[in-house]
Amino acid sequence: MNKPFEDDSVPRIPPLYRMQWEEAQNCHVLLYPEGMVKLSGSAGEILKRVDGKTNISAIIASLEKQFPGIPLASDVNNFLEVAYGNGWLRNVIA
Repeated sequence: MNKPFEDDSVPRIPPLYRMQWEEAQNCHVLLYPEGMVKLSGSAGEILKRVDGKTNISAIIASLEKQFPGIPLASDVNNFLEVAYGNGWLRNVIA
């Protein structure tokens, strides 16, 4: 399977989806017309940086700055591929 994103790709959350902190769930969630996805802590940290302007390299750099000493590129790319496959993300051509 081809990777849906490149390092200079700019992912965005589609208009019908909204990410927010849900106090009742004690986690970030992704809301969409048919329901809700509870996000893990790491998924929430990644999606908080998906703004439709920031490319994947910058998202990874930001995460690695916040969590120093941990190589995160592979995990971030894997999550983005799953999120893209689930329709939670779209790719904005850089």
